[in-house]
Amino acid sequence: MIAFLFPGQGAQRVGMGEELAAAFPVCRQTFAEADAALGEPLSQVIFDGPEERLTLTENTQPAIVAVSIAAYRLLESRGMTPSFVAGHSLGEYSANVAAGTFGFADALRLVRQRGRYMQEAVPAGEGAMSAILGLDLQGVSQACREAAEGDVVSPANMNGAGQIVIAGGRDAVKRAGDLAKELGAKRVVPLPVSAPFHCALMAPAQDRLEPALRALATAAPRVPIVANVDAQPKRDARAAIDALVRQVSAPVLWEAVVARLAAEGVTTYVEVGPGSVLSGLVRKIHRGATVVNFGTPDDLEIVERTLALPSASPGQPEPAKG
Repeated sequence: MIAFLFPGQGAQRVGMGEELAAAFPVCRQTFAEADAALGEPLSQVIFDGPEERLTLTENTQPAIVAVSIAAYRLLESRGMTPSFVAGHSLGEYSANVAAGTFGFADALRLVRQRGRYMQEAVPAGEGAMSAILGLDLQGVSQACREAAEGDVVSPANMNGAGQIVIAGGRDAVKRAGDLAKELGAKRVVPLPVSAPFHCALMAPAQDRLEPALRALATAAPRVPIVANVDAQPKRDARAAIDALVRQVSAPVLWEAVVARLAAEGVTTYVEVGPGSVLSGLVRKIHRGATVVNFGTPDDLEIVERTLALPSASPGQPEPAKG
């Protein structure tokens, strides 16, 4: 059984998806749709940068969704479809597009709003996130409780493989990281993020985004989406939207998501979109599973071989057109 996984913020890089657009009309058309949906040349920022524009949260989020869906559509056009989908944080929007819960253009406009609202929820420089390595959830939670001192700090991403990300106020995150080291953490790595995602400080962003999520035109997903907030498969549109609303300020239970996929019988995972971070995590959570990632034309042959489909040549790449 196959699951497609979609990456979240942090996977971005200038030039991602450009080779797909050059080689495959379905990918090129996807980027053209993204530009039309947003009324501006997002693809130019994705392909050419500058990096400081791409890394603005309001650009990063639709950019990653665009690349992920371009890659997904190519796989789908070649007969590769999953039994389950899931995505890490932002990636859950790509997962819902792939499942057919809502449309690609709507998703792009929505995640642009999501990026703005998350950025505006906490003044620049006042929030932070750090990865705690080598300390279990009980220890990380203890460090956050004892370090809070009236401020917000809490586990935000339970990524598995001994990695838990915390988020909250800048000073509280620093205190929690120091305490985590005292409790046995091997390393504490401050993350270069623009806002403290998936914690209570995101409640204003959640309140602003919820009406837009509720107003989306939706359909029943073709395949279940295993959600970040509770690691449960969402098999109808209302449940999928509820999960996305709660996700803004709730922690990402990624280790539990992969465990649930494994329990459902998934044995093969394809990370669809830029980067390979999720592939690395899955290999450590679901040992013995088959894991591949697809983000460039060079990846296509191994994905087709892994999914036991006949390989086909992409032919000569065509020049990108906008």
